[in-house]
Amino acid sequence: MTNQLSAMLGIWQENRDSTEWVLGTVYRTEGSAYRKAGAMMLINGHGQQFGLLSGGCLEADIIRNARRAMVTGKPVTLTYDGTDEDDLSFKLGVGCGGTVYIMLQPLSAWNDLGLGDLYEALQKRQSGVYFQKIDAVEGYFEAGVIYGQRPAHIENREDGNWLVTPIQPEPHVLVVGGGLDARPVIGIAHQMGWQTTLVDPRPANARAEHFPTAGKILRKIDGDLATYVTDHKVDAVILMAHSVSIDAAALTVLCDAPIKHLSALGPRHRFRDVLNEAGISRNDLAFDVSSPAGLDIGGQLPESIALSMLSGIHAALFKQSAAPALAQAAE
Repeated sequence: MTNQLSAMLGIWQENRDSTEWVLGTVYRTEGSAYRKAGAMMLINGHGQQFGLLSGGCLEADIIRNARRAMVTGKPVTLTYDGTDEDDLSFKLGVGCGGTVYIMLQPLSAWNDLGLGDLYEALQKRQSGVYFQKIDAVEGYFEAGVIYGQRPAHIENREDGNWLVTPIQPEPHVLVVGGGLDARPVIGIAHQMGWQTTLVDPRPANARAEHFPTAGKILRKIDGDLATYVTDHKVDAVILMAHSVSIDAAALTVLCDAPIKHLSALGPRHRFRDVLNEAGISRNDLAFDVSSPAGLDIGGQLPESIALSMLSGIHAALFKQSAAPALAQAAE
């Protein structure tokens, strides 16, 4: 979970004064690459890394060059060309075959490149835009900025080239129902660095000892739940209580909540039963609904069903078609 930006920044924030730090960023790619522009990692003076800029094949060399940035206090730019037999990345066996451009920017007590502001914004689950000047130790974050739908990109300005990276907090998922099959949902979501909340009014369900990685466990499905979802900026809800009445109660209080996606476990006719119990029409729901929940990956066991549901939510939140990755890799 330390690959999520908020987790990386949390570690940096806690230890920022105890050692040196360097921010590594992919600012440009050509052809196939494991990570794209805007990907970040943090390296400290102990040689520890948080995050990835490749599939793991380049990190040792990146860390070695990060030491140079720490010693000189100046940024270092690196280019790894997987198509050039004489290039280091080719010799390291990089399989993507593309070219990756990376900059390493040293952090200091008087210049944190705006990461402090970025960390505070993510703690409040605020989105925004992060700006980094290429070949310079300059950077800043603007919270709440709407910068279109463009991914990370380079802007040519009068004072130089800037990498512009949209930032958004990791997804927050509310799981309604704390049965046995909810355990891998919470566990996998936690491994991905997502925030999780579990709600179940039944005393025998959603026991803390069975959900040690759940961010929060709630016991009431009422108006306070809608307030919680709004205040904590929940992105998606999974209805999986195996009780039409409990799922319907949750849908009733959340039907007007500002969530982006809802997944309903079970066949389509069961979700129709939930809607009827709640007295709600599907057309009344402003958010995207997946019923049955998840992607069809042939899952039958709780773990694979959890993977299916979380994959579907990931695709919905990041507006992807969930087409096979092989189709993109072949390009």
